[in-house]
Amino acid sequence: MKLICSLFITFLKIGAFTFGGGYAMIALLENEFVEKKKWLEKSEFLDMVAVAESTPGPVAVNSATYIGYKIAGFAGATMSTLAVCIPSFFVISITASSGQSTVICRSEESV
Repeated sequence: MKLICSLFITFLKIGAFTFGGGYAMIALLENEFVEKKKWLEKSEFLDMVAVAESTPGPVAVNSATYIGYKIAGFAGATMSTLAVCIPSFFVISITASSGQSTVICRSEESV
C-alpha cells in the first residue's frame, strides 16, 4: 500500500507541475523513476518511452500506466493513471466553469 501511495503522490506531483504535455514529462519521469528511486533501468525506461509513444493515447497516460503496472501491478497502474490525470481534470473543469459563467453573463447583457 505504501508503494501505491508513493506512486500516486509522485504522478500527482508530476501531472500538476508539468506544462507542455506528456513529452515534457519524460525527463521528469526519467529523473524520478530511473535516477532517484531506481525502480526502472535506463534501457527499460527507453523501451517504455518507445511503447508509450507508439500506442494510442496520451504519452503521459501510457507512461503512468506502464510504470504503475511494472512497480505495483494493476492497482499501481490504476492509481498512477488517475494521479497523472487529476490535475488536468481540475484545471479544465475550473476553466470550463468560469467560461460558462462568462457566456451566461454576456448573453444576459445583450438582452
